[in-house]
This record gives sequence, C-alpha cells and structure tokens, in this order.
Amino acid sequence: MRHSDTSVVTIERYIIEQEQHYPQATGDLSAILYDLALAAKMITNRVRSAGLADVLGETTGINVHGETQQKLDVLAHNIIIKAMDHTGRLCAMASEESPDLIPIPDGFRTGKYALLFDPLDGSSNIDVNVPVGTIFSVLRKVSAGTHGTMADMLQPGRRQVAAGYVIYGSSTMLVYTTGQGVHGFTLDPTLGEFLLSHPDIRTPLCGRYLSVNDSYATGWEEPVRALMRHYRGLEGGHPALSVRYVGSLVADFHRNLLGGGIFAYAGNHDHPAGKLRLLYEVNPLAFIVEQAGGSATDGVQDVLDIVPHALHQRTPLFIGSADDVALARRLLGGPLAGAGA
Repeated sequence: MRHSDTSVVTIERYIIEQEQHYPQATGDLSAILYDLALAAKMITNRVRSAGLADVLGETTGINVHGETQQKLDVLAHNIIIKAMDHTGRLCAMASEESPDLIPIPDGFRTGKYALLFDPLDGSSNIDVNVPVGTIFSVLRKVSAGTHGTMADMLQPGRRQVAAGYVIYGSSTMLVYTTGQGVHGFTLDPTLGEFLLSHPDIRTPLCGRYLSVNDSYATGWEEPVRALMRHYRGLEGGHPALSVRYVGSLVADFHRNLLGGGIFAYAGNHDHPAGKLRLLYEVNPLAFIVEQAGGSATDGVQDVLDIVPHALHQRTPLFIGSADDVALARRLLGGPLAGAGA
C-alpha cells in the first residue's frame, strides 16, 4: 500500500493495514511487533541517557560467550523480557545474553510463537558513543505442549515469520520484515511514535561498501584473502569498494542495506566458525536482506538453510548486495543459490 508524502503513518497503523491483507491472521504476530517497538522506545531512553544515568561500562558478570557484560546489555535484555513474557503470545524466548531458554513464567498464558533476540548488538562500543542496536527473530512454535522447547528455537532461518532490528544512532530506527518486503520506521521523539520513513527498502544489486575487520587477515584461508583483493579492486576486475567498518553489526549492516555493500566476517585459524551467532544475529539479518533483494552465505550455503544444532551456534557470514555475495560464493566454493545470485 502506497502512502502520500504528506501522510503520517505510524508503525501501528502500517501493521494493521498490512494485516488486513490476511483474513486468517489472528493479530498475535502484529502484537509481538508492537511489543518489540515499545521495548525499543524504552531501550532508546536508556541509551540516550546512558552517560548521565550510571549505565555505561561493564558489570561483574560474564555472559555465555565468556564476554564481560555491559550494563546496558543487561538492561536491554531485561527490558525485552519484561515487555514480552506476560503477553500470552510467546511460548518461550532466547537471548544472546542467556545460556538457556527463557521460559514464560508460571501464571502467564503461552502462545504460538518463539522469540530470539540480541538485546544490544555492538555493546562493546557503548562507552565511545558508537551506534548500537537490537536484533530479533520470530519463529512459529513447532513443538507439542504449551511451553516452548529447544525444537522451537533450533529451526532453519527460512522458517522465520518475522525479523528485524533497531538501530540506536543519531535517530532510532526500526526495520522489519514479515516476508512481504522490508520497511523502516524512524522514532519521532516529539510524538513518541515510530513513523514510516523507509517503505519497501531495496538494497542495490552491486554495493559501494566493504565492511570487514582486517585485523583477522593473517588468520584467513587463501580463498578469503583472494576474495578481499577482489572487493578492493586489486584483481578480478571487481569495482573497488570503499572500506567502512564500525564494529557494530547492526550499524554496518544498516549502512550497507541502504547504500549497497557487503559485510564479511570469515572464520580464521583460531575461530573457524567466526564470531557471529546464527540464531540471534545472522538469521534475522539474512531474512531481511533477502527480502530487500540481497543475499547471505556462510561461504558454503545460504545461511537461511543452515539447520541449527545449538542455541549459541556461530557461523561465518558474507551478507549484502546480491552480486557481491555471488562473488563470495564463487570464490569460496559455495553454490550460486539464493536471492539475486
């Protein structure tokens, strides 16, 4: 549905309009998106006041990945849980900051969806005021019984029914897909509402930017090194890409989604599977980029086809403009499958 340039479309209005195209819809998925938008507003307030409210810096806790938790990490994690656990729409949750499933508390109804999320991606950059974000993935419950199980979480990314991210930067923006295109909403702080600002986002077929951490180059296999030479225009005739790397996945992905480009996080000798978490980071962003005309691979297969075996599974990732990802598939030996490839 197209809206005039002068119309003001809140995220609630937009979701309701889209829901009307599906008479069988119960409204639960729409309500989950509303609840996540509310949580994003609450996290925005904490991020905006971080330097004044003693929520910068590290805690004494260590998360499941052996990383020191940031104070805002823990706050964002708790905000999302409290916004979602009582609604009756979820069977269980899982967070990058929690080692196990997060059950729905006794006394609350359970629902037919599972939520996985990274509460504050890029949190190591909080103290230096670099944009951070929240990433989320919604799956339909597949297990029997009322409460969620690991089977509900360990589903291939192709089974996602919704995914999105929120970037807390110079403005707060929420981007999501339910498999019908990608749409972006910017938070108007004077209204306290997310307003449609980027309808039907399409990422360019060929990119402008390369986002990669070159400090790992000495540990890359030769095919990955060759791929990076291609992206820099040093061989193979590929146009040279401008290197832009923030170190917050959401920020790098968001820039490349809008402007075109590729984010690359390859495995290395010490960490063959790379650093990124399949369920909390890779799958939701891969769902979004494919809906926007891009693509994502681990170098062997489309990441959305990976069958997960662990809640905190890691994977290499090459994600972005379709032609640039196709080059990664060709040089790294993966099939030329997937959107736009």
